[in-house]
Amino acid sequence: MAKIVVIGGSGLIGSKVVAKLTEHGHEAVPASPNSGVDTITGEGLADALQGADVVVDVSNSPSFAPDDVMEFFTTSTKNLIAASRAAGVGHYVALTVVGTNRPNTISYFAAKSAQEELIRESGIPYSIVHATQFFEFITGIAAVSTNGDALHLPGNLVQPIAAEDVATAVARTAAGAPLNADVEIAGPEVMGLDEMVRRGLTFRGDQREVVTDPEAPYFGARMDERTLMPVGGAQHFATTLEKWLPANPPRG
Repeated sequence: MAKIVVIGGSGLIGSKVVAKLTEHGHEAVPASPNSGVDTITGEGLADALQGADVVVDVSNSPSFAPDDVMEFFTTSTKNLIAASRAAGVGHYVALTVVGTNRPNTISYFAAKSAQEELIRESGIPYSIVHATQFFEFITGIAAVSTNGDALHLPGNLVQPIAAEDVATAVARTAAGAPLNADVEIAGPEVMGLDEMVRRGLTFRGDQREVVTDPEAPYFGARMDERTLMPVGGAQHFATTLEKWLPANPPRG
């Protein structure tokens, strides 16, 4: 079985990936600042990757400000590529977002696109997994979309996915041979971004109105109707929003 180092291994997706890989007999090592591994400074990277067959990057920027997020993903990825080369890592897996390869003005997507390009050009065999929006984002989307007593969201189409299914896809990819290609994963249902949040808030008894507003930005940017949608050939997972909501009450 393989030694697989999971960068961001203590986070929402990373912790699930570690658990799934461990369950299947792999030596899954979570690596994050909490365990003394910092991809920005490079601290702890060489030791963490020693003897690793695969590295999985599911880390995320602590700040979504345009300059900050670009700096995080480019610096972190450059350091991780250099350390992976030095350690002889044979498979580099990264989690990113559906839509980064389409015209848009979303600064986070631009940073992820830069990350993806660094990986493709690294010379290390790789697999890049593009996921649609997570059900787990509902609360966060609501928090940044409030306008007075209501939430304003565009009706752009999404095909959201559960974090558990994202972790399954990433773990399977890490345990397999490098694809040297990009793949997309998505949930089973197509809905509007506004509908996803409305359904989530309604189920949880949140009385705030969700207003469908074509001019409303999504995290500061406007998108085409299908920017967040997977294209043909995406891998689809079965968990629906209706099934996910009862099993995932809001935190705190």
